[in-house]
Amino acid sequence: MATPLWTPAPARIEATRLDRFRREVRPDAADSHELWRWSVEEPGAFWRSVWDWCGVVGDPGERDIESADAFRRWRFLPDARLNIVDTLLAPRDGVNGSDDAIVAVVEGPDGDVETRVSWDELRARTAAMAAALTEAGVGEGDRVAAWMPHVPETIIGFLAAASVGAVFTSTSSDFGTSGVVDRFGQTEPTVLIAADGYRYGGKAFDCVERLAEIRAALPSVRTVWVVDQLGATDGVGDRVADARPWSEVEAAHRGAELARVELPTDHPLYILYSSGTTGKPKCIVHRSGGVLLKHLTEQQLHSDIGPGDRILYFTTAGWMMWNWLASCLGSGATIVLVDGNPGHPSPWRLFELAERHEVTLLGLSAKFIDVCLKAGLRPADRVDLTPLRTICSTGSPLSDEGFRWIHDAVKADVHLASISGGTDLCGCLVAGDPTQPTHVGQIQRKAFGLGIEVYDDDAEPLGPGVKGELVCTTPFPSMPLGFWGDDGDERYRGAYFERFPEVPGGVWAHGDFASWTDEGGMVIHGRSDATLNASGVRIGTAEIYGAVEARDDVTEAIAIGQQWDDDTRIVLFVRLADGVELDAERIASIRRDVRTQCSPRHVPAVVVAVEDIPRTRSGKITELAVTDVVHGREVKNVEALANPASLELYRDLPELT
Repeated sequence: MATPLWTPAPARIEATRLDRFRREVRPDAADSHELWRWSVEEPGAFWRSVWDWCGVVGDPGERDIESADAFRRWRFLPDARLNIVDTLLAPRDGVNGSDDAIVAVVEGPDGDVETRVSWDELRARTAAMAAALTEAGVGEGDRVAAWMPHVPETIIGFLAAASVGAVFTSTSSDFGTSGVVDRFGQTEPTVLIAADGYRYGGKAFDCVERLAEIRAALPSVRTVWVVDQLGATDGVGDRVADARPWSEVEAAHRGAELARVELPTDHPLYILYSSGTTGKPKCIVHRSGGVLLKHLTEQQLHSDIGPGDRILYFTTAGWMMWNWLASCLGSGATIVLVDGNPGHPSPWRLFELAERHEVTLLGLSAKFIDVCLKAGLRPADRVDLTPLRTICSTGSPLSDEGFRWIHDAVKADVHLASISGGTDLCGCLVAGDPTQPTHVGQIQRKAFGLGIEVYDDDAEPLGPGVKGELVCTTPFPSMPLGFWGDDGDERYRGAYFERFPEVPGGVWAHGDFASWTDEGGMVIHGRSDATLNASGVRIGTAEIYGAVEARDDVTEAIAIGQQWDDDTRIVLFVRLADGVELDAERIASIRRDVRTQCSPRHVPAVVVAVEDIPRTRSGKITELAVTDVVHGREVKNVEALANPASLELYRDLPELT
């Protein structure tokens, strides 16, 4: 058994919301492991207890579960009625109406600009915009779309839409015209919310011209509300059809009572979009009560979030962590919205903001952590993070060095929760546990209420140290309702339930290549659809990255399988540190590190230096896109990429011919 990186003290364990939940709801469970076992053996009782204990406002109804032959058709609390806005905006013990509900920090021309929205103001502004939606003819099931930066109006637009029973869908302002139309064009919104622009890395980006093009390509849109970020909303109606300044719309409805409708738990709440590069994004429809139950479980039990906490999770409105962050309001927490470049004007920005706003949970991508550790940052020596209890890491597997850096250079006594899930369930399959030790390189535990296993190709569960497919064997509330426009559920079924057709009722195959550890934790080895199959052996790309990116001379890497001589060979692309060249000696050294730290099977046949590595807008590297370019295939949905021009670096390389 490995030595823990961090072990919570008994007093700290007793103070967590998770341990309180265990003692009050299931006192016969000795610890969180036994609590998890109960949560999957008696899912109806567990999810009803989450409703009650976590403070969901509404009528839960009589029935706990409506089961079905097919996994995906199970329903939880099927008779319940609620509007999630009642929970997200409910008064909480220890939180006053004048306290901050939202603190927004955006890049300005001369530094950060802060905006604070109190709980009373958030309720009033939501009521005003809900009245505006009603006036615009928006009702239950209509779509409201937001092409927006990470600012309060995006949250308010979502809350207003949810209050009248509309379906909210969003993407970030840095998406180009085709990327927005590819998404919203499928879901046909009635109202479009957009900013006149945004700032990133010290530069201003005007969005009005693109907005006019987007509006013209979305015939379903009746009205456009334009949020002032660059001072370009005057006369916007002359440049964008059916456009009005948001401030004008809100002012016209100020003082309105909050219009809200009670809805079933399975009423559609969000439409999120897959970020793949294999075609138009999938439009994933999520249910309101199911997502709320899942988020409150992850936040209050897995992440120890409660009234008065302050949550900074760096995200954009185009990533599911935005939806997760918005739900933190349901626990009485203040959400700190940070828009712009997290490393501008310096890499200290997020840590300094965490100090200034006394953040208790800081959410970072694994890539950002890797950049900070390679830059030699030591926040513990510069900022006071005394209130900080939890750091979450997601987006990609966190390296062993990243785990150590958090405890050595950021804060020794912090709960580091590496988490993994996705847009598909708008939540986590495996997550943190504030009552249990953390170990280097491991995600701590299975998420409550989810029966997580690692399967071999014959659908047999695997033990520690053996890699296979990450699956969920039990239905859960935040399973999607389906894909928008997918009549008959064919695409939905094919996406998650056809990997193991021999399992009665189906099993959720998430698409991750994973293994258990001796401590009961999990290691994610990369996406299974990007897993390399060299000479018949499946190899996780994350293992190769861990060995290579630990080197001082390599900034980051991406590995693919290239078809070669009736087989597949591993090709490794590396982005080198400044001033470093890739010569025969360095290639040999890289290959030696991979052989030593992974296995001879992992050793790349070819190592190529590149100047950039393509990533999705949520920070994930895109092996599939590079594979397509190397093999001369078209890359579809390039708008999913943050840096699509980088794909040209991989075309027609002499090393690969």
